[in-house]
Amino acid sequence: MFLLAGSAAACGNNDPLQENTQNDASTVTVGSANFPESQIIAELYSQAMADEGVKTKINGGIGARDVYLSALEKGDIDIVPEYTGNLAQYYAKNAGKRDLLAPGATAQQVEDAVRQVLPQKLEAGKPAEAESKDAYRVTKETADKYGLVSLGDLAKMSQSTNINIGGNPELAQRPYGPEGLSSVYGIDKGKLKVTPISDGGGPLTVAALQDKTVQVADIYSTSPVLDRDGNKVDVVTLQDPKNLILAQNVLPVMRQGGLDDKAKKAITEVQEKLTTEDLLAMNERNVGKEKAEPSKIAKDWLKEKGLTK
Repeated sequence: MFLLAGSAAACGNNDPLQENTQNDASTVTVGSANFPESQIIAELYSQAMADEGVKTKINGGIGARDVYLSALEKGDIDIVPEYTGNLAQYYAKNAGKRDLLAPGATAQQVEDAVRQVLPQKLEAGKPAEAESKDAYRVTKETADKYGLVSLGDLAKMSQSTNINIGGNPELAQRPYGPEGLSSVYGIDKGKLKVTPISDGGGPLTVAALQDKTVQVADIYSTSPVLDRDGNKVDVVTLQDPKNLILAQNVLPVMRQGGLDDKAKKAITEVQEKLTTEDLLAMNERNVGKEKAEPSKIAKDWLKEKGLTK
């Protein structure tokens, strides 16, 4: 599964929340969304706290953002990994503040927005350097042919050809889709077309890049770019100097009073060491040829970083 950083839909009748509607006050329950990266980070949090003597359990694969945040607010879980930009937009929308964040916002402004709109029942920890966000990728051949380094260079490319962008169907309506590329980077909107590919930047999207069905693809920054056989594909990530795409730093969101100081310290230590490159490597272990389990991946990373014995 390649939906590493997007919101996944809630799963059928296997609702993890039905297994434990009343949280044990002596145990920190770590929730996760229903995609591998979230499950890996949940394991990092759980194992790091456990190493400090905190009793923990994981309630994983809860589902989409509205489901797991509701569970957090109700106390069914105590902490869940989130992403700053998505979290800020979610609560800003609910509070009728859709325009709170616009393209160009810095990572600090995004973090400030999170703390402004977060419900009183919840608190946010320290953002990690690691961020998992949409990123526009091209093949090295395309980058060399058109001199592509940043998103602004697509304006030059659009003067000689139409640009097909592969991505999830909703990309066409996203602020960083064709509308944003046009308004922020001056690319002729009439030359931009979104080709919907519903695999979250997985092998189908990569194949479309390779066979030139699309010239650009939206693939999450922490998603390994692999072909159908699990082999790495050489791509170029276009830089975004104007911050068209909001910062999406990994952020622990906690229920007020759900974690004691010892637990919070363990979480902060994870946050201080977690990088985007780490997430990319861990995701590759999970979805690539190794197919390692999130618990094993987290255990290895924590030991490597000196965070567990």
